[in-house]
Amino acid sequence: MPYLHRERHATGRMGWLRAAVLGANDGIVSTASLVMGVAAAHATPSAILTAGTAGLMAGAMSMAAGEYVSVQSQADSENADLAREKEELANDVEGEHKELAAIYVGRGLDPSLARQVAEQLMAHDALDAHTRDELGITATLRARPLQAAAASAISFAAGAACPLLVVAWAPASGLLGWVFLTALVFLAVLGGIAARTGGASVRVGALRITVWGALAMAITTLVGTLFGGAA
Repeated sequence: MPYLHRERHATGRMGWLRAAVLGANDGIVSTASLVMGVAAAHATPSAILTAGTAGLMAGAMSMAAGEYVSVQSQADSENADLAREKEELANDVEGEHKELAAIYVGRGLDPSLARQVAEQLMAHDALDAHTRDELGITATLRARPLQAAAASAISFAAGAACPLLVVAWAPASGLLGWVFLTALVFLAVLGGIAARTGGASVRVGALRITVWGALAMAITTLVGTLFGGAA
C-alpha cells in the first residue's frame, strides 16, 4: 500500500481566499467611506443609511461581475492552452516527449532519468503531465469563475453590513467617530484572519489593511466635508 503523507498548504486556499478577502475589505472600506462622506456632508441619518445600503447592493453585484469576468478570462486562456496541448500531443508525441524531458533536465534531473520520467508520466496521462509541468496549471490553482464571483459578492455584502449596523445603532452626534473606529477594528480583524489563513504574519496583515482603510476613509470624509460646506 503506498504511503500517503497528507499536508495542508496555504496555496490550496488561494482560489477562494483572495476573492473573499478582497470582497470583505472592499465592503468595509467602501461602505464606511461612503457613509462617512455622506455624514460629513450633513446628511440625515436615514439618508446615510439609504446611501450605505445602496452602496452594499451595488458593490456586491459589481464585485461579483468583475471577479467573474476576470477569472473567466483566465479560464478561457487555460482552456485555449489545453486545447493547443491536446493537438500537439495528437500530432507530435515524440516532440512533446522531448519537451517534457527537457523540462525535467532543467529542474536538475539527469538526462537519461528525465527521459524515463517523461516516458512514464506520458504513458500514465500525457495531457496531465504537460498541463502541470509545461503549462503550470494544477487542479488547486485552476480558475473557477463562479466560485470567485460568489465569494466576492458574499464577502463584500458581509463586510459592508458591518459599518451599516454601526450607522443604524450609533448616536447621530458621534456617527463619524463610531464608523471610523469600528471600521478600523473590523479591518484589523479581517487582515489578521486573512494573514493567519494564508500562513502570513497576523500583525503585518492587520496593519497593512488597517492603514489603507484609514487613508481611504479620511480622504472620503474630507471630500464630503468640503462639498457639504460648499453646499
